[in-house]
Amino acid sequence: MTRPRGARVLRLVAIVAAACVAASGLALFALDRADHAFPPPLEAASELSREVLDRDGGLLRAYTASNGVWRLPVTLDQVDPDYINMLIAYEDRRFRAHRGVDPVALLRAAVQFVGNGRIVSGGSTISMQLARLIEPRTERSLSAKLRQMARALQIERRLSKDQILSLYLTLAPYGGNLEGVRAASLAWFGREPKKLTLSQSALLVALPQSPESRRPDRHKAQARQARDRVLGRMRDAGLIPASEIARASGAAVPNRRLAMPDRAAHLADLAIGAHSEARPVQLTLDGGIQDRLEQLARETAARLGAKQSLAMVLADGRTGEILASVGSTGHLDAARSGAIDMTRAVRSPGSALKPFIYGLAFEDALIAAETLIDDQPADFSGYRPRNFDRDYMGEVSIRQALQFSLNVPAVRLLEAVGPQRLLARLKRGGVDLQLPPGGPPGLAIGLGGAGISLRDLVQLYTAFINDGTARRLRDGVETEPGPGFENPVIDAQASWRVGQILTGVEAPQGAPRIAIAYKTGTSYGYRDAWAIGFDGRHVLGVWVGRPDASPVPGLSGITDAAPLLFEAFVRSGLDRVDFPPAPYGVVERSRSALPFALRKYKSRDEPATAVAGGSLPPRIVYPPQGARVALGAGGAGRMMPLVIKLQGGVAPYRLIANGMPQPKPTRRRVLNWNPDSEGASTLTVMDAEGRAASVSVFIDAD
Repeated sequence: MTRPRGARVLRLVAIVAAACVAASGLALFALDRADHAFPPPLEAASELSREVLDRDGGLLRAYTASNGVWRLPVTLDQVDPDYINMLIAYEDRRFRAHRGVDPVALLRAAVQFVGNGRIVSGGSTISMQLARLIEPRTERSLSAKLRQMARALQIERRLSKDQILSLYLTLAPYGGNLEGVRAASLAWFGREPKKLTLSQSALLVALPQSPESRRPDRHKAQARQARDRVLGRMRDAGLIPASEIARASGAAVPNRRLAMPDRAAHLADLAIGAHSEARPVQLTLDGGIQDRLEQLARETAARLGAKQSLAMVLADGRTGEILASVGSTGHLDAARSGAIDMTRAVRSPGSALKPFIYGLAFEDALIAAETLIDDQPADFSGYRPRNFDRDYMGEVSIRQALQFSLNVPAVRLLEAVGPQRLLARLKRGGVDLQLPPGGPPGLAIGLGGAGISLRDLVQLYTAFINDGTARRLRDGVETEPGPGFENPVIDAQASWRVGQILTGVEAPQGAPRIAIAYKTGTSYGYRDAWAIGFDGRHVLGVWVGRPDASPVPGLSGITDAAPLLFEAFVRSGLDRVDFPPAPYGVVERSRSALPFALRKYKSRDEPATAVAGGSLPPRIVYPPQGARVALGAGGAGRMMPLVIKLQGGVAPYRLIANGMPQPKPTRRRVLNWNPDSEGASTLTVMDAEGRAASVSVFIDAD
């Protein structure tokens, strides 16, 4: 009889103790009502991680709070409702009913302690746990418990139930320096808490009770056991069907912690610095596109040479909003100086500014697309430009000169429109070229003799999809975005003519065949490779090179930047937008239908007279007569094609190799011939007027 009576006494003591605790808490609550002398330190929860978001509110990058913890803000609508219901059912079933302290839970905890000789449950409500989180205390004593209860009562007076729950979900510990359910969900599962599975929810319910001993990356067995206990409680309470519990129990527990989202690092850092008070900072970037282009950059890094990097900028050319900005192969890639944002670095654009030269020449009615212009050695007061391949094509059309990016024709036109005028027009697009010191700008600026950033180059190219008027680029970093541009860089008709020519540039070898216009550029000394492409709405710019501006032998826009441009357009997932139709009044004419003055471009100091009888007969300028040409092996064991370059004549041209006419004539002055075998060959080219030119060559296989 003694033992049962003792047990009853102990239970009675426990009941009385619980009542005393509750009464003490109520007394402290009354004190708070009287004078508010000791308000709860709710401001302790204000120190949060800073976030940079994409245009749709997705997390691009987060930063730890000042104490080094990941504590991301969260609201209830950002969390899976099933997780919230599970949390309340497991931690505080009467959360919605009590006022901060649950006497029933305290009584149950006291009875369990007496009956088991150990603490089975603490009786703490979610409000009491929140009080402990905002005012941590290491000791476990009656006075500490009383203070926690009083704080819980105070908190309940000041905050709604949903606010209390949101604060708890923001501050609860989940192992290491993870605080809050968002940080935990991203670190352990790589997803926002809105998309938690049943198994994941159960683990996150269990972790705050003992976050270090249950860390899944260090104590996987304990984490699994804790998760399964939560699932078992849900099954026993009849809240979740047994079949779903069985499936969730069989799910794997994560064995490593994932990195926090770290996209658009260069732009995010700038945004955080520019918006020191904003929480969060929202950019114009599309998170999905940004992620895909960063993945492409990482993949491309493996194919680049040592210390080479890259940069990409994708913009909506109609609005000026930047949709993706990749500053390097990776901001942590120290071997490639990844910390440098190469979208903003000022470099030589090579030939990438040529379209604006041609645009001004179209605007001034100096040329038409089929106007002929000379590509041959020329001296412009001591400046002697040469083509990239150090060869010349002779007489070519304006269309060919721009598509083949020939240097001498571009300089001829720049001499006519004037370097100062080009600079003034680029300034209309918000861009001031960085000129070399000393003297006025010269003709070299047309071939890369000035500095510009990738962002500025993309901004200029938006003119080609806005009737000649550029759009100011915006990314969300700007505290006060500047006004739009009122004056066009080039007029609408000239803009369309340039764009139409660039749509005809062939895609680089091996690149996807997509409908975009593009222009490449290679700076002097093989330091920078560029490719800028656009459809009817979007502009994408690519730069490849070394951040330290060291030469990269063989680097070029067509071989290094252009393939990346085409791949990036495809990877972006954007639907290509059709190019606009020709503006009113634009008529495309063949050369024979052009006014006489537009059939052949003449510099101002050249006589404007025509040669009687029309054009000169065709001439093969490469390969020269009697040349021995070594052609390396191509695919499928075949030799590489022999490039044949012409001057003069009237298109179309037909190639006759060793007496056998090739199947298709061409209007291009650059022809490719695939020899069947080594040895001597005779090559003949016949023009539309029946005039012919021939050379004899010897073909070597290596």
